[in-house]
Amino acid sequence: MPFTAKSQARGATTAEIEQALSASVLLHVPPSARERRAQAVHRLQVGLFGLAGMLLIVSLANVIMDRAKYVDSTAVNAAEPTVSASETTAKDPLVDMGVAPGLPMSSQDKPTVSISPAPPPTPAPTINTPQR
Repeated sequence: MPFTAKSQARGATTAEIEQALSASVLLHVPPSARERRAQAVHRLQVGLFGLAGMLLIVSLANVIMDRAKYVDSTAVNAAEPTVSASETTAKDPLVDMGVAPGLPMSSQDKPTVSISPAPPPTPAPTINTPQR
């Protein structure tokens, strides 16, 4: 045992080492009545504060939900949207919404494609540096 070897090197006897070990490590002192009461009060305080905190959180959530339900039930839609259905059947819903341009509907009105050449590239501007 390393502890014993170091202690013997300092001149302690085996009996002194055993006595020191039994007094410091192996000896269990039960808590006094005052310490037990303090621990019980501390546990009680922690439990009560935990319950109070949870009650506060649940109450706050209940108030928020009640307020949201009240606002939803009293909300009045003042500007009702005027929706009118188109009388013709929709061939292209994007055109009806105005998102895409109207395309020709018949095969006779095919669009013409004209290809024009790209303009020539413009030369890069030249920068005149001042001479010294």
